[in-house]
Amino acid sequence: MEPQTNSGPLKWTLITASAVFLSVFLLLPLAYIVATALRQGMDAYLAAITDKYTCKAAWLTIQATLWAVAVNTVFGIAAAWCLTKFAFRGKKIISTCIDLPVTVSPIIAGLIYLLTFGRQSFLYPYLDSWNIKIIFAVPGIVLATIFVTFPFISRELLPVLTAQGTDEEEAAALMGAGAFTIFRKVTLPHIKWALLYGVVLCTARAMGEFGAVSVLSGHL
Repeated sequence: MEPQTNSGPLKWTLITASAVFLSVFLLLPLAYIVATALRQGMDAYLAAITDKYTCKAAWLTIQATLWAVAVNTVFGIAAAWCLTKFAFRGKKIISTCIDLPVTVSPIIAGLIYLLTFGRQSFLYPYLDSWNIKIIFAVPGIVLATIFVTFPFISRELLPVLTAQGTDEEEAAALMGAGAFTIFRKVTLPHIKWALLYGVVLCTARAMGEFGAVSVLSGHL
């Protein structure tokens, strides 16, 4: 007969520690934010969130998020497909570049774009001649948001496509299916949940970004 280990104290210790951690670092700040927002009553709160500046900021956030999700969805699928289905030189370099936004501070990323497209940039005279405004304009916000959310979708898809292999797609190709048909009927069903998770992560990160957007927006 195997000896039984009493894990009750350890289990409840871990549960208590987790509950305390969540309460202190998540629930308590959220409760304080809600209490502060409603301190002057619901009417004042509704007036604040319907203010024209608040609505403008929310609309800019939605625009940037939609652009970031759309661009990164297309790029994420293409990059993951390329890295998992083809063998070529430079795969590791591309894979490393995809992770670059994670390693760079958002504020530094904003400064990079500011130096690239700002008034001191060699590109500025050409952009100005065509009346193209990037810095301190909506395109700058979109660029910053796309950059900081760059890796999320592709990184969700890469392990799924790697595990899938190429056998099913090669069989479909031998049966005469085109590239789009193979993707729609063979690849997409395998990656749909990973793609959804990536889109959710990309959306959450885009809506929560502040550093790079603050640098490039000029506080529009």
